[in-house]
Amino acid sequence: MSAVKGRIVKIGNSQGIRIPKTMLEQTSIQADVELEVHEDYLIIRRASSVRTGWDEAFKKMAELQDDVLEDAMDETNWDLTEWEW
Repeated sequence: MSAVKGRIVKIGNSQGIRIPKTMLEQTSIQADVELEVHEDYLIIRRASSVRTGWDEAFKKMAELQDDVLEDAMDETNWDLTEWEW
């Protein structure tokens, strides 16, 4: 898709821009976005997920046997007699 001309519109005390549906569909933007200023450009991109890559990181940790607790977990009498799953 080529460049599309838009207009800045007033939205309450802020300002916004309408983004054509076809552009949103091409980028898979649905809700949250990240905004970045680079020189005289305003870059709008789909917000990355907070937990992106966690599954792969956990798998790699397990392969390297680096998925153990750092702190020793001493069981208490309460853990052994009172705790129920």
